[in-house]
Amino acid sequence: MEKMDEFFTVRAEGYDEHMLNEVVGCRECYAKMAELVPVGTKNLLDLGCGTGLELEGIFERFPAISVTGIDITKAMLDRLSEKYQGKNITLICGDYFTADLGRERFDTVISFQTMHHFSHEKKIGLYRKIRDSLKSGGVYIECDYMVETQAEEDKWYSENARIRKEQDISEDEFYHYDTPCTIENQIKMFKTAGFSSAEKVFKIENTTIIIAKKD
Repeated sequence: MEKMDEFFTVRAEGYDEHMLNEVVGCRECYAKMAELVPVGTKNLLDLGCGTGLELEGIFERFPAISVTGIDITKAMLDRLSEKYQGKNITLICGDYFTADLGRERFDTVISFQTMHHFSHEKKIGLYRKIRDSLKSGGVYIECDYMVETQAEEDKWYSENARIRKEQDISEDEFYHYDTPCTIENQIKMFKTAGFSSAEKVFKIENTTIIIAKKD
């Protein structure tokens, strides 16, 4: 295991090529996510924004959109800033679990391939914050690595727990290890967090998009 920020710092330079060419479904899902952002979105929050690959299509559709991006890795944010000079972007280097997301501030919140590192409990707490940050009628669009069966999910979580115990790493420390959930469990988490609806809208192999809506 590597610390999360250190893992992504050393991979920042080749990150875009890796995601576009080596992770099945990501290239298509970047484009699809941009299509799914609702017409009329003026303020958007991007959690775990990394180098901002998901923002390219969004800026094409909404050139004047105001974006707030949060990521734990400064090297990734530096690359994002280089790409989108002149755009209305506010970047926060930190973790989205503790960041103040505000209340009824955003029309749309997105995340791309960042949530599959955390427990159900942590994600439900974050999803409640996301819901609170959305305006009435707002949506949260999550693209992530998701698995087909409960057995697969259990395997990843069990192995994560084993390694953390062996290396004396607490559950609250951010270390890079994939713990993908099933689509069904993701939808349950969104509904537990108070979203009025959540549905899978796009999927290529394990790369999956779910939209959760706030009344």
